[in-house]
Amino acid sequence: MAETKITKEMTIGEIIEKHPKTVSVFIDYKLHCVGCPIAQGEILEEAVKAHGVDLEKFLQDLNRALTKTQPNK
Repeated sequence: MAETKITKEMTIGEIIEKHPKTVSVFIDYKLHCVGCPIAQGEILEEAVKAHGVDLEKFLQDLNRALTKTQPNK
């Protein structure tokens, strides 16, 4: 099953719910939105703009995270 591409129009809550692998990307960018109740309904484009993050690079990294496999533990 192919993963859905993450877009700037998606909410942070939607991204995290559908793609939990992306949480580490949010953390890497110092966007601790993953635990913020308000961010759950916030559009990704608005959130990155408010935090001064490059939207295109962030989207690339989020979508790249969808294709990474989890290491075996």
